[in-house]
Amino acid sequence: MPSTLAQRLARRDEERFVGREAELAYFDSLFVDDPPASVVLIHGVGGIGKSTLLREIARRGERCGWQARLVEGRELAPVPGDLEDALAGVLDEARPLILFDTYERMSALGGYLRQRLIPSLPDRAIVVLAGRKAPDADWFMNGWEQICVDMEIAPLRDEEARSLLVEHGVDSDAITDALIGWADGSPLALALAAEAVRDGGAWQANPDQPNLARAIIRRLAQTDLDGGNLDVVGVAALARCTNARLLRDVLPEVDPDEAEAWLRSRTFAEPLRDGVTMHDLVRRAVRADLRRRDPQRERELRRRIADHLHARALRGEPRLSVDLAELIENPVVRWGFGAEGSVRYRVDEARDGDSDQIIAMTGKRGYEASEWWTHTEPFFASARDRIVTVRDAAEELSGFCICVTPTNAPTIADDDPLLGPWLAYARREWANESVILWRDSVDLVAPQTGEIGSPITALMNTAAILRSGEVNPRYAFLPIDPENEMAVAFSAAVGATHIPELDIEMDGITSQCHVLDYGEGGKLGAQRAMIYAELGLAAPPIEPVTPSHPAPPAADEPGPAIDADVIRDALRSLDQPLELAASPLATGATPEDRAASVRAIIADAVANAFGDAADEQLLRRIIERGYLDPTASHESAASDLNVSRATYFRRLRIASQRVADYVLATRAKD
Repeated sequence: MPSTLAQRLARRDEERFVGREAELAYFDSLFVDDPPASVVLIHGVGGIGKSTLLREIARRGERCGWQARLVEGRELAPVPGDLEDALAGVLDEARPLILFDTYERMSALGGYLRQRLIPSLPDRAIVVLAGRKAPDADWFMNGWEQICVDMEIAPLRDEEARSLLVEHGVDSDAITDALIGWADGSPLALALAAEAVRDGGAWQANPDQPNLARAIIRRLAQTDLDGGNLDVVGVAALARCTNARLLRDVLPEVDPDEAEAWLRSRTFAEPLRDGVTMHDLVRRAVRADLRRRDPQRERELRRRIADHLHARALRGEPRLSVDLAELIENPVVRWGFGAEGSVRYRVDEARDGDSDQIIAMTGKRGYEASEWWTHTEPFFASARDRIVTVRDAAEELSGFCICVTPTNAPTIADDDPLLGPWLAYARREWANESVILWRDSVDLVAPQTGEIGSPITALMNTAAILRSGEVNPRYAFLPIDPENEMAVAFSAAVGATHIPELDIEMDGITSQCHVLDYGEGGKLGAQRAMIYAELGLAAPPIEPVTPSHPAPPAADEPGPAIDADVIRDALRSLDQPLELAASPLATGATPEDRAASVRAIIADAVANAFGDAADEQLLRRIIERGYLDPTASHESAASDLNVSRATYFRRLRIASQRVADYVLATRAKD
């Protein structure tokens, strides 16, 4: 019998794991001193049970003395170094077990993993990559075939599917037979269907619905879920990442912490660093079903999500610009600045050797390379921090962009025949505005006319903006090749203006200067306005671009009202300094002082709001792990504190309210 609740929960998850005997036996053979392989490439269709298998592998590995690290491909941002941050300290571990989930979202890292990361790992390391697509041939060439194994995950056999349904509480032979015949061996489909059966007590599969996940969601949508949770599922289908902060604004009628806890408990939901997401297949099905079933509600939820993301991004969370971009549906706009990652390409920094590749590849595209490269090469030689590159799975250069601002432009930019005049114009016309300027944004893979399906330009431009330091630029200078049909279409779609006197010609190719004025609301405001336009709504109110760091109120100016929601928001934002600086709780002259003042208020409340009894101290530990520990996730906190997820989130709400009550009472005394 397990000695702790966490062990019992792990045992329950393990007991619900059915089938896969051959796969598990093989992994058991790897947890030895001299394993037959060190890299296992798992692949199978969505919902086939890859993530569940990884959890079981992690448990078995840890029992054998390996240190498990799970890297979720959907969480890696298009910013150089994000993978290294996720694996910080792994080289110091004797027997690391690194498991990459949703590898199809990061398969462009294949070359980097083979050439750099995996060779640097300890000799007893085991690496598992789980994705939907079969591994590319490079994993079985140049000696890698000696340590790599290809493992395809097949559908569950009927007897395995039956065992899974029994573990999920379905004991009717008739319903079990119907579900097995309908689910085609998908563990995800079976688990969701079992949940629907438990909620509704019956099951009627619709043979006219071949999309398995969508049919399951239809069944769930007909179930009377408690607490208005159909709307919670709808929000999770529309937003890239869902958490209590978003739910509080988008669905004010529900308890946001309870709604997030409920969403996390669903079998179709998976944790992310900042919240929770839905399984891709289910998310797409819910989104399509919501739009078909209640288009007005879908538009309203999309609008509310856009408003929430816009407000948070303005308060100092610039990465949420990517979440805003995901709500835009115009494919031309998404070509230039999109939200989705790529399974073929990844963002990187400039390296030695890139110059040779660029000269060779641009020569093939009709560039003469002489004059143009004479002015481009100095950036690769002395200003690499202003360059973003994109590489494919073989680590071949696929694109690059050079992007500067008037404040971070290197000295060589002022002498550049393109950037020099553009920077002078920007400094003269918009000296006090936020401006970002692209010198180049070159997709080396797509034809010169551009390709709407290529993600390279969007990846580069997204990373360039996030690295620029400009949270919400007012103006953007775009180098438009008139022969590139996609670039011309993008400029027109975003409303950029051509300034002919700033055009430049090199090697017979014209680079036109198009300036995009995002408007008084900056880029974030323009993104929200575009979402509104696509929803058929009037333009939202303009919030002028303001400094990223809010100024404190004047001494004689009354501050905004402070209530429990303000304090709960501060708890959720303890790792967001600019968000804390904008809190009504903040005091001080600088952003750093204001953020520190809020942290001090919260720390004092957590230290003094709870009694000495065991239950009181558990509440304190839960809120410390849930909000004050920047390295902990809610799931790991619940596990470490030996409480179930449901208990953890229920007590986290109680503890949060206790902290809010303490702060409000203290302020009332003052």
